[in-house]
Amino acid sequence: MHLDVQTLRDFYYRSALGRAAQKVIRNQTLRFWPEAKLKGQTVAGFGFAVPLLRPYLTQSRRVIGLMPAPQGVMPWPAGMPNVSVLCEETSWPIETGHVDRLILMHGLETSENPSELLDECYRVLGPGGKALFVLPNRSGLWARSDATPFGYGRPYSRGQLEVQLKRHDFIPEAHVSVLYQPPSTRRFWMKTAPMWESAGRAIPAIMAGGVMMVVASKRYPPTRRGVDQAARVLNPLEVLTPKPGKVAKPV
Repeated sequence: MHLDVQTLRDFYYRSALGRAAQKVIRNQTLRFWPEAKLKGQTVAGFGFAVPLLRPYLTQSRRVIGLMPAPQGVMPWPAGMPNVSVLCEETSWPIETGHVDRLILMHGLETSENPSELLDECYRVLGPGGKALFVLPNRSGLWARSDATPFGYGRPYSRGQLEVQLKRHDFIPEAHVSVLYQPPSTRRFWMKTAPMWESAGRAIPAIMAGGVMMVVASKRYPPTRRGVDQAARVLNPLEVLTPKPGKVAKPV
């Protein structure tokens, strides 16, 4: 199940541990995809990926923050025109092949339909498109603690994620683990966080990072049958219309 958007907001923007985690993950995102390389491109984030999208606001052609209905939505970024949108988990109001770079954080591990969600990721990415998956590491300490959002949902091992990505016509290209410090707000762990991060990256076989980040590219043409049907162009009004028998939840 998805965490409430207020819980996610409070962690990343109002807690010292959340701000520290945001900085580490965002810095690694920029190592994968520097702002200059995404100039003029469309960048989207699903789940609660907006903390990672801010560096791309100035140079990208368009930035979209997709927030699933069970989670709820908040306006973002603060003090600027809103780019966040509430959407169905597996039906996004984005044209097929429109996105150049896609970031998922707190989206896949909490999804009730991970296979359909990956199909939707594939649909919106254009030729040469890439996706970055930010997920709790099954072997890390962060997945074992409910003190952070990474303690919820289904944690993955790198092997499990890559198998699932390949089944949905993604080609894993790069991976890294981050957040080696314990998920604690105690002064000692917070002060020594940079040391743990450096040590963990130097000896990853001994220490398990709390979060893994995997970059995957879109395979085209697809190898699976039935993908063409999933890749139809969605009408934004159709996405926002409640399905028969379901009542839209107020946000």
